[in-house]
Amino acid sequence: MIHAFEPRRWNLGLIPATTILLFTVLGSTISIVWADERLYALNVYAGRLTSNHWEEFFHNTQELDFKRSYLVAIAMARRIGTYRDKASFEIEGQVVKHFNFQTHWELNALVTARWETFWWDDVLDTSLAFGLGPSYATDKPEIEIENNEETSRFLVYWMLELAVALPKYSHIAWITRIHHRSDAFGLIADGGGSNALAMGLKWQF
Repeated sequence: MIHAFEPRRWNLGLIPATTILLFTVLGSTISIVWADERLYALNVYAGRLTSNHWEEFFHNTQELDFKRSYLVAIAMARRIGTYRDKASFEIEGQVVKHFNFQTHWELNALVTARWETFWWDDVLDTSLAFGLGPSYATDKPEIEIENNEETSRFLVYWMLELAVALPKYSHIAWITRIHHRSDAFGLIADGGGSNALAMGLKWQF
């Protein structure tokens, strides 16, 4: 008899552990940052939740369905390593407040990889980053229940960030982020997830 494949749910604590293990394996090519004048970054941004899947932000922008649900986030990041002056690696902690349609708090912890080198950096200093880690909501988010019929307080979080700055003031950047919570294809929960499009500022120091 052939049984349908049912993915096992992961222990949420394995997410950061797996990411750290990956960076350990790559340790021979990653230079750890011990001293730098801009090790830290404070990110402040605001966003609006949608009912869309994240990929629709790229190919279906005319049909984005924004909800009456907003968030404000404060995120502190620390650079922990670099790769050949082309990429950097960070750890980040976020405190997020939702309001209007839903009013809970959200806490996220992530490890981020950032690509730093683009040919136009002399005109507009640009970086592109992806971060992944666990997410905890103080209540089950109503938007996620509305979009998926069910959800969980604990989910996976990832973000995709584009940061741009004037080279003369490269320590202050304008950022736009996709703020995403996910059940990781059923590995963490039976359902749930949400997407927000956010914009804000990054201050590196």
